[in-house]
Amino acid sequence: MLLLEYRIDPHPSHDSLNKLWTVAWGAPASTSFADILSRSLGHVGAYEGDNIIGFVNVAWDGGIHAFILDTCVHPDYRRRGIATRLVQEATTLARQRGARWLHVDFEPHLEPFYRNCGFRQTAAGLIAL
Repeated sequence: MLLLEYRIDPHPSHDSLNKLWTVAWGAPASTSFADILSRSLGHVGAYEGDNIIGFVNVAWDGGIHAFILDTCVHPDYRRRGIATRLVQEATTLARQRGARWLHVDFEPHLEPFYRNCGFRQTAAGLIAL
């Protein structure tokens, strides 16, 4: 049985988070996690012992809008409900910290996942910079 701990604002080391990022996204991160997380509303890590195996960041606008970013789970741990729990924890965290709206952008193949997490489809726009 998998024993996981979900930690709020764990501030993992750059090396440990970058290791997860690399296996989850296929490339190392291009910037410092400390800079990003210091400006976030919060973040959630899933841990097996001392190893981070899942992560989600909750960015915000400084007001009532929060944004789910970078949801990822180590490939060896996928399909066990970990990403769903990360998003649930992030939703609770955003609500507790005063956000009134929680946004997420995702690729089309992730729509069923985010819909199952409670998100509804909305129209949005995007400019590639």
